[in-house]
Amino acid sequence: MRTARIKGEGGDYYHCMSRVIERKFVLGDAERERFRRLLRACEAFCGVRVLTYALLSNHFHLLVEVPERGEPEDAELARRVSALYGGARARELAARLQALRALGTEATEREASELRERYLYRMGDISEFMKTLKQRFTQRFNRARGRRGTLWEERFKSVLVESGEALATMAAYIDLNAVRAGLAKDPATYRYCGYGEAMGGSGRARAGLGTVLASVGQPSDWRRAQERYREWLFVEGESTEARPGFSTEGVRAVLASGGKLSAGQALRCRVRYFSDGVALGSRAFVESVFQAHRDYFGARRKSGARPMRRVTFKGLYTARDLRLAAVTPSN
Repeated sequence: MRTARIKGEGGDYYHCMSRVIERKFVLGDAERERFRRLLRACEAFCGVRVLTYALLSNHFHLLVEVPERGEPEDAELARRVSALYGGARARELAARLQALRALGTEATEREASELRERYLYRMGDISEFMKTLKQRFTQRFNRARGRRGTLWEERFKSVLVESGEALATMAAYIDLNAVRAGLAKDPATYRYCGYGEAMGGSGRARAGLGTVLASVGQPSDWRRAQERYREWLFVEGESTEARPGFSTEGVRAVLASGGKLSAGQALRCRVRYFSDGVALGSRAFVESVFQAHRDYFGARRKSGARPMRRVTFKGLYTARDLRLAAVTPSN
């Protein structure tokens, strides 16, 4: 039986990650471009906000804001449907709702409500957003390749992220994925991540990162924010001219010496807390998540917040203590 996924109550941030089955490297440039277009369509349909992302050869990372659930008006609902299903479906929906509203009977209002619910239940929910994104990409991928079956390995991972320092740290971790994987020396040149898309001129990508920066008191206007975010990415020890990521031997030496990784070093490694930690933020934030989802944890568990071992992230805590391989070195 699956463990229930921890979710906030609205107005929350999530880091979501999913891998291709058997971790096969099947996502080339064409597939990643299709995924990015579908990501934006699902974003518009579900009413979430993608703050940043990274698309790699066999997995992807998303940092998503899920607002509080609302009840969009009929016109807004049709606009969202158009983003994912096209204009013809949206016009058909709008016309049908208008006709039902014009009749104004209890039965037609009930029919209109049922018609709306066919779409509304998938909006404002992280699980439905990810399900829609992954299923629709799988369908397109399978048609193009003449294959059947699932494309993704198990269900997606998610971490509930606190606004502020934790959110900015997570955004930088995601945007540096291409550097750690050896796909780019500078994330600004990698077109399949939020930072690269923003540097290429995308307004939506810039607005997403602007939200991240605003959460730590930085200007959200891109002209002023881009320098601050680049400084955030290239923390002490980072260089666009250096080789992408640490060697396995170098990371092992640091761990063997008992030293903690700096923020810059840890961001250039695969830090499992960012995908397996369940919740990430201040001690108070993680404790609040723990109390709200007490049944998720064992009966002997007395408190929620756990310090992040082997890394230093300015007072951030996690809900899961990864005693083994908390840091996985990049190759």
